[in-house]
Amino acid sequence: MTKIAIIQQPPVYLNLEKTMERAVDLIAGAARDGAEMVVFPEAWFPGYPTFVWRLPPGAGMGKTDELFARLQANSVDLSRDQMAPLCEAAREHAVVIVAGYQEVDGAISGSTLFNSCIIIDADGKIANNHRKLMPTNPERMVWGFGDGSGLNVVDTALGRVGALLCWENYMPLARFALYAQNIDIYVAPTWDSGETWLATMQHIAREGGCWVIGCATALEVSDIPTDIPYYDELFPNKDEWVNPGDAVIYKPFGGVHAGPMHREKGILSAEIDVAAARASRRKFDVSGHYARPDVFDLHVNRQRQQPATFT
Repeated sequence: MTKIAIIQQPPVYLNLEKTMERAVDLIAGAARDGAEMVVFPEAWFPGYPTFVWRLPPGAGMGKTDELFARLQANSVDLSRDQMAPLCEAAREHAVVIVAGYQEVDGAISGSTLFNSCIIIDADGKIANNHRKLMPTNPERMVWGFGDGSGLNVVDTALGRVGALLCWENYMPLARFALYAQNIDIYVAPTWDSGETWLATMQHIAREGGCWVIGCATALEVSDIPTDIPYYDELFPNKDEWVNPGDAVIYKPFGGVHAGPMHREKGILSAEIDVAAARASRRKFDVSGHYARPDVFDLHVNRQRQQPATFT
């Protein structure tokens, strides 16, 4: 059996250094409790830009610029090894880490942000980095588009792990791309919550015959620092739950295994039998015996898309 720990605690909003420190402490605590995989929600480092849903398009452009600058200054640049604290925590505690974060590409533009998900193996090495293919609605004001280079299911110390972010999980072809790579544990870091989202997690567990982990950041207005620009305008209701969390684990072929953890901060932990995923596909294997490649077939472009090539 393998113990999974889903972090349902808020970050130190828009403060990357302190959020990293909090993450390292949470990982250590989860590991002491026996966790072998630790999962963080979408954009947890340094906090989901919920302001894009709260400012009117056009009229809020200047305010968005100011908030974007704060976000940009606290995003992760892999070319500067800014995931080192998480990699070291994974190695020290021998845990697999799956984490949603905001990435700045320092190697090319140095400015554009991506909504990314990293998988770090238990030896501390980065196994995969995926950038969200399609930011949703106003998210396009802060994030660029990802590509297929990170659309991978990777071997880890626990089994084969893959991840899609938030509404990417509504993209049938993106899901199929993961199913077709012999996936054991499907992780869906998100900002979504509620019955419709949970039904999607249930559906994916049945469709893919895999363990499904869904998690969003449990966040109240009281968790957000008051020095955030336009704080009172963005968060007039000081008692508001900005996001209830709803961390959950579904069993292969469907059925809730743990959670959902609603309007509660903490860690959702549960033991899973990783091998149950492959065994469950005897009945329905969407990319195996239930596929019809003579009728349907999917081509995935995994080439990294770059605007400039230097030779």
